[in-house]
Amino acid sequence: MTSIPTIALHDGTPMPQLGFGVFQVPDDGAQAAVATALESGYRSIDTATIYGNEAGVGRAIAESGLARDELFVTTKLWLTDLARDAVRPALEASLERLRLDAVDLYLIHWPAPATDDYLRAWEGMEEVRALGLTRSAGVSNFLPEHLDRIAELGGTLPTVNQIELHPALQSHELVSANAAHAIATEAWSPLGQGAALTDPAIVAIAQAHGATPAQVVLRWHLQQGRIVIPKSVTPSRIAENLDVFGFELSGEQLNAIDALDKGERIGPDPAQFNG
Repeated sequence: MTSIPTIALHDGTPMPQLGFGVFQVPDDGAQAAVATALESGYRSIDTATIYGNEAGVGRAIAESGLARDELFVTTKLWLTDLARDAVRPALEASLERLRLDAVDLYLIHWPAPATDDYLRAWEGMEEVRALGLTRSAGVSNFLPEHLDRIAELGGTLPTVNQIELHPALQSHELVSANAAHAIATEAWSPLGQGAALTDPAIVAIAQAHGATPAQVVLRWHLQQGRIVIPKSVTPSRIAENLDVFGFELSGEQLNAIDALDKGERIGPDPAQFNG
């Protein structure tokens, strides 16, 4: 069984550095995909209310036979519940679908900055953490200015900021802002939906290591201290994405991938997306 390193979040929660994402996996396919991931050795599963597949994830977890303390489960608060009093009911509904008493990480999915509702929602996030409904609380797609606004509230800070990050969009300023607040950076779409996998530089590095381009990109993330959640429904690729701990990229190879940054987004711009 692959031993996956953990990242110690600033609240003391250990989080596996490599997990399994289920974005765009329909509920009736999520159970099989998550079951395959768990059988392959993944122990961290990332879902969200808006994905509509929490029930499928919950079925896979329930039938896995794994002890609850062996798993790290993340889900997310959607924009329709960005209010202090809405956070607990939203999380409790997610927990019912997941068949869990608590998740390990709960994230505000987007800041939706047209209003300041994410600030009130953050207060609700602190409350559900205090109640033990989530071990840790964080955010997703937050920009430096949103993190600064949360810091101004004077309470706790998010433990994780899950952001779009891949070779074509490396968001150095945001990663630095996360680090300044001791917030762990987690990359969604870490492979850039496959766009980087045909780049000649990445292909050459893969050939040098006898690895696949996807393994090289995931290794690039891991060596720079980021958490990653690659997604696949193909059993061979699910296993392949986990097999990234038997080689190491050189400084020159890391720099070659760093040089591929184009500032190109796949998803919405968090400064403008309001649902």
